[in-house]
Amino acid sequence: MILAEPAVFAVALPAVVFAGISKGGFGSGAAFASASILALVIEPGRALGIMLPLLMLIDVSTLRPYWRRWNRRDARRLLLGCVPGVALGAVLYTVAEPDLFRLLIGSICLAFIVWRMALRAGLVKLSGRPLPGWAGMLAGTVAGFTSFVSHAGGPPAAVYLLSQRLDKTTFQATTVLVFWVLNMMKFVPYAFLGIFTLDTILLDLMLAPFAVLGAWLGVRAHRVVPERLFFAITYVLLAVTGTKLIWDALT
Repeated sequence: MILAEPAVFAVALPAVVFAGISKGGFGSGAAFASASILALVIEPGRALGIMLPLLMLIDVSTLRPYWRRWNRRDARRLLLGCVPGVALGAVLYTVAEPDLFRLLIGSICLAFIVWRMALRAGLVKLSGRPLPGWAGMLAGTVAGFTSFVSHAGGPPAAVYLLSQRLDKTTFQATTVLVFWVLNMMKFVPYAFLGIFTLDTILLDLMLAPFAVLGAWLGVRAHRVVPERLFFAITYVLLAVTGTKLIWDALT
């Protein structure tokens, strides 16, 4: 039983608060670090099952502050692409071993760091022109897949949304809407695949107040905390967890 393991709760509690802060105030890009951290102490499928209901709770908690401040066109493009991405993730889950998911999650962690560092260093530059609609759907497909296998849909969605030159709040509101709908898409196949168990549900009930707390902190941090500081902390967490997950998968 997961609940019989104090170490799991000790790791899950700060991870869930971190997810709430990320989704509530910083575009969801780093929220997947929580599932990655959990996957260090439990099997990856269980980590995904624990996090999804909590991410959905965070989504609901952050909808009101950003209600109707999103860009409908960009949200629609991303969500249309998410459908085949989620389906592909569900198919992979039925045939993959846990170590493959550890390898995927760890690789996504490190790829996220490389992409953000390259972007900040100027090695990768976003086009001055907004990406076309088909690129939004493609980004949605990648986001749907990576979100299904590791709750890491934020980075591919961000690539498209950043190209649209949205203001900070419109960007944040659009990600809140997109991942609220995307997480609902994932719920049915997760349930069908047996990812949710009584054990994960009981742990979710214990962690729910901390998810709401993290969302509340994130909405307020959106206005006052420098993004650079937040992501600097995220990079350290992702580097450690990503390397550890890849090591575990290969050894």
